[in-house]
Formats: sequence, structure tokens, C-alpha cells
Amino acid sequence: MDVMSIANSPLMWTACGIPVLFVILQAILFARGAYTAGKKVGLKDDQMKAAMKSSAVTSIGPSIVVLSSMLSLLITVGGPVGWMRLSMIGSVMFESIAAGLGTSAVGVTLGSDAMTEEALGMAVWTMILCSVGWVLFATFSANKMDKIENKLSKGNAGTLTVIASCAIIGVFTAMCASHLSKPFYYMMQNMDSATMGSAWKNMFACILGAVIMAVLTVIADRKKLGWLKEWSLTITILAAMIITAII
Repeated sequence: MDVMSIANSPLMWTACGIPVLFVILQAILFARGAYTAGKKVGLKDDQMKAAMKSSAVTSIGPSIVVLSSMLSLLITVGGPVGWMRLSMIGSVMFESIAAGLGTSAVGVTLGSDAMTEEALGMAVWTMILCSVGWVLFATFSANKMDKIENKLSKGNAGTLTVIASCAIIGVFTAMCASHLSKPFYYMMQNMDSATMGSAWKNMFACILGAVIMAVLTVIADRKKLGWLKEWSLTITILAAMIITAII
């Protein structure tokens, strides 16, 4: 049997669909719990509905990016596995690297015509096992986060806000820095023109996204356009992707 026939078989769709259903159930339970908690602290229905609407709109842009990224996994490890992994993790960069490491262990390049059943199995197992650490860390450390937060902030809520904000800024700065510095690193490594072209496009998209978001934020603040703030992330992602692809 062809390896992609196995990867896209009904059995694989069933096996991969089960964990996705758990993710959906988890999201429903969290949403219901958050709504109940909001009632307890005195939030009004209008406030909670506005928050849910804003969250749903904001998630559209990143979701489209994940969906487009799934295409690369679809042709390498099949639709079911790509659907399952990105429903749970959402990082095509990690999944592609992990799958590539798995197939290379048996001498097969990910995405090549030499893909075998063994290579597919290695790719899937590597993708799964490499993410087990996150699950274990979150499981055993989640109930200790309150103590850590109290020690770091010393009971000062403002300090905790600053720490959380700095952490978020640091994460996104690191992500942007990799795109901005990659072309220059590739230049020093004398990479081929195709690789260099891709790196320059990533750098351009990153800068373009920052400019578009800054402009939309200024307009939304000056004109007091609440809907623009909600849609700004989606507009920025799509605009940067489309303009970069055209150029």
C-alpha cells in the first residue's frame, strides 16, 4: 500500500480525530468555566459577550496562518496527522523539524518520494514524543505557579503585570529577531539564492506586519474605532502575507 494511502486512511482520521475532540471539549469547558467565574465576580453579560466576540475575531488571523501552514504537513505526513498536531500545538515550524528528524533517523528526507511506512511512523512518533515534555511540565507545575508568582511579585499585582508584559514582549521580540537576522546569517553562510530569497521575504513580511499594525493602532486610537482594534491582527497578518506573496 502507498504510504500516503496509509497516512490518509479512515483509521488514521479516526485515531487523530479523538484527541481533536478532546481539545474541542476542553475549550468548551474552559469557556463555560470562564463565563461562570465572570458571573461570580460581577461581570455583566454585555461585557462577557464583548470579550468573547473580541477573542473570536482576534483568533481569525492566526487561525488562517495555521491553516495555510497545515498544507505543508498535509503533503508530507498526511491530512489526519497534520490536522491533529496543529489543533493541539499550532506550530508548523516545530512539527516540520520534528518530522524531519524522525524521517532522517531512517535515512529518508521529509517530503521526498522515498517516504516509507517506517519513515512515516518515525515522523509521527517524533512529533508526539518531542512535545510530551510540555505536557508533563504543565501538568506538574501548574498548581505551583501561584506560589512562584507571589514570590516574584511579593504580593504586588503591578509587579506581576510588568513581569507578564515583559515576558510577552521578550517572546515576540525573539520571534521577530530570528526573521530579521536570518538573511544576514545566510549571507555569511553563502546559502543558495532560493534560500536567501525566502529569508529576505520573511524579513520583509515581519517589518511590513509591524508597520501595518502600528498604522492600524494609531488610526483605531485616534478615531476611537473599537472594531478596528479587534480586526487589526487579522488584517495585519493577511495584508503582510498577500503583499509579500505579490512582491
